[in-house]
Amino acid sequence: MFVKICGITRLTDALHAVDQGATALGFIFWPRSSRAVSPERAAEIVAELPSSITTVGVFVNEPIEGIRALVAKTGITTVQLHGDEPPAYADGLEWPLIRAVDADDVEDACSAWSEQTVLLLDTIDPVRRGGTGVPVDWTVAAGVARRRRIVLAGGLTPETVSTAIHAVRPYGVDVSSGVESSPGVKDFDKVARFIANARTAFEMETNRG
Repeated sequence: MFVKICGITRLTDALHAVDQGATALGFIFWPRSSRAVSPERAAEIVAELPSSITTVGVFVNEPIEGIRALVAKTGITTVQLHGDEPPAYADGLEWPLIRAVDADDVEDACSAWSEQTVLLLDTIDPVRRGGTGVPVDWTVAAGVARRRRIVLAGGLTPETVSTAIHAVRPYGVDVSSGVESSPGVKDFDKVARFIANARTAFEMETNRG
């Protein structure tokens, strides 16, 4: 079960999400994002989290050496690529890797990226990249999820996440704008309901076999 709350900028939001049962938190290191966080701030938050939590750094077209430096500085445990990075990046990064792809490009991504790379299906805007609040095609996502591990993102909310999980049967889900009161500021009630609904749906799917 992988339930990720992305766009974390505040320790209070991080601790609340963990308390509610999130298994992963995302930190955006792309300066043009409205949810960007400084490496120093991310390091402070990561230091306060349980070691069981997967901490994900989100990068957009950052050189490999830049990613390495940020990982060392912040202590994050997983790298998410959200730009135009080629598959060769996987050879230069020794951390678990998540690759964000648009539904239109997912078939090419399945061929280009190894099974060890988790694909995150999102609505990829060329300017905003992620956090658009626009859903992906769940039918396409379900077809991919039958073949390899995917994380479903794109427009998920506390109200839709259960239906999405039952329709797609993904490895995990990822939300940012769907649980916010403003960019980078999480709504505690929305976060709690999203996580509770996601975990219940995942448990139901596990019992279905």
